[in-house]
Formats: sequence, structure tokens, C-alpha cells
Amino acid sequence: MIATLLAAAALAQVPAAASPARRTLGIFERWGAFADAAPRRCYAIAKPISRRTALYPFASVATWPGAHARSQLHLRLSRRRAPSAQVTLSVGDRRFPLRAGTLDAWAPDAAADRAIVSAMRSARSMSVESLAEGGRPFVDVYALKGAATAIDAAALACLPG
Repeated sequence: MIATLLAAAALAQVPAAASPARRTLGIFERWGAFADAAPRRCYAIAKPISRRTALYPFASVATWPGAHARSQLHLRLSRRRAPSAQVTLSVGDRRFPLRAGTLDAWAPDAAADRAIVSAMRSARSMSVESLAEGGRPFVDVYALKGAATAIDAAALACLPG
């Protein structure tokens, strides 16, 4: 069941024509690790503990060798964000302000990506919070058990060679 949900979340992240060769690297507790051949990228992905919307929220940490990007955080939010609302990620006792679009959020730079992934390795959970259109607060909570292993599996799959 969890593998099906993770695969659905992974597919929702990518246009259907863009990933003809997706390879499952493994399922690690609530996190999955996948690799796509074209464009070449590898990522760990999970769905929130509770999903109450028709949208497909997820958290992912991806490596894109062609773009020289490693361990980049991407969050698909469970609600459309209000235009002026801030998005904050809490990992353990650390808080990180994120850049955000209407439905997606990212770390503001590579240093923040590294700090977030480092915090994910030692925390039990993380949450992303903001205000939805209409002003109601929302929070998406992710269990982090298995995240470090999935992130490592994805990073290893995209090593040169």
C-alpha cells in the first residue's frame, strides 16, 4: 500500500512523458527512493502522515546530475497557499523559511538544502506550515523514519559511472 502511494506521489511530480524509465530503488519505512533515466535524476519521496485534500502533497529530496544539483528539497503543499503567506519548515527543533509558489515550496539556496537534509537525518518528524487561500492555517506533517536511507539510496544511484 505505501509503495503504491509513494509511486503515485512520484508520478504526480513528473509529467507522464518525461519519465519513461523510472526505477524503484527501495521503500524505507514511509520513504521511497526512485531514479529516472531521462532526465537523469534520483530522489527520495514521501507523503504526509495525513492527507485531507484531493491534491497529492509530498516531500522529496532530489539529485539532478545534469543540473549539478544535489539533495534539493521540494515540497508539494496540501493546500493552495495564500499569495502573501510565508511557508515554514520545522525539522526537529529547527525552523527554515522556504521559497514558495502556489502549491510548491523549496529551500532558498543550496546551503539551506544541506542544513535541512542534515536536520532530517536526526529528527523524528518534520512539518511544513502556511496559510491557505482564504486565510486558514494548514500544516503537513511527515514522519522521517527511513528518510536518511532513502536519501542516501537516491544519492548513490545518481553517482557518476
